[in-house]
Amino acid sequence: MYATGRGVPQDGAEAVRWYRLSADQGLPQAQFNLGLMFATGQGVPQDDVEAMRWYRLAGEQGFSWAQSKLGEMYFKGQGVPEDYIQAHMWASLAAAKDRKGAAELRDIVANKMTLEQYVESRRLTREWLAQGQQ
Repeated sequence: MYATGRGVPQDGAEAVRWYRLSADQGLPQAQFNLGLMFATGQGVPQDDVEAMRWYRLAGEQGFSWAQSKLGEMYFKGQGVPEDYIQAHMWASLAAAKDRKGAAELRDIVANKMTLEQYVESRRLTREWLAQGQQ
């Protein structure tokens, strides 16, 4: 379920230890993988709130996989209250980078939004992009 590479152990608890070392240094891929570990309960107790924390750190650095996960979790209300504005914004950011499935998620969320929510999400997305964030 989580990304592994040369020298990264398959054991969940050991993987969490290695990911945390890199995540604490700001590496977005490690932050995303740590979020996955918490979301799935691999090597740590399952915890959507903690998963969201790690996804947000990676997403704020422009990591599209994390941005897509943030969109999903805001849409479903996992680890955070359901929020279509945030779900749409994060999915839009991920879709702008051609993250697989993000455009579909963005469109699903848009179909559930009021016009006011949609306008607010587009405003937030434009502000995010104007600030030079990914």
